[in-house]
Amino acid sequence: MSAITPRWEHFDHEADIGVRGIGNNVAEAFEQAALAMSAVVTPLENIAEEQRVPIECADADTEVLFVDWLNAIVYEMATRNMLFTRFEVTINDNKLSASAWGETVDVQRHQPAVEIKGATFTALQVGKDTEGHWIAGTVVDV
Repeated sequence: MSAITPRWEHFDHEADIGVRGIGNNVAEAFEQAALAMSAVVTPLENIAEEQRVPIECADADTEVLFVDWLNAIVYEMATRNMLFTRFEVTINDNKLSASAWGETVDVQRHQPAVEIKGATFTALQVGKDTEGHWIAGTVVDV
């Protein structure tokens, strides 16, 4: 397996949008998928790293943990009125501990395109590709 530069991407899915993270390990893939989700709302370069927010969740099923992770971010975005531009994830013994960095929404500057309602189980995928890179993706309801 060759190392890759972690990245994220979107994929079309009817009225909603798919988010996918690709990394050298499952934590990197989760981080990249979170970036993809943030980029659905506004370009990442428009978001400043002003405040750190801790996020934790746990589940024995890695796919369910991924959906829980994205929904925990959606919750923090909604309750704190924030957008995030950087994530650091650690996963140990089915427990995810993370930090998200971002700032309070400024409608004039961020011009949010949509509001994300939540991550779904549609097109859910967490696993390795044929080259051994981790992929984590699902559809988010917008």
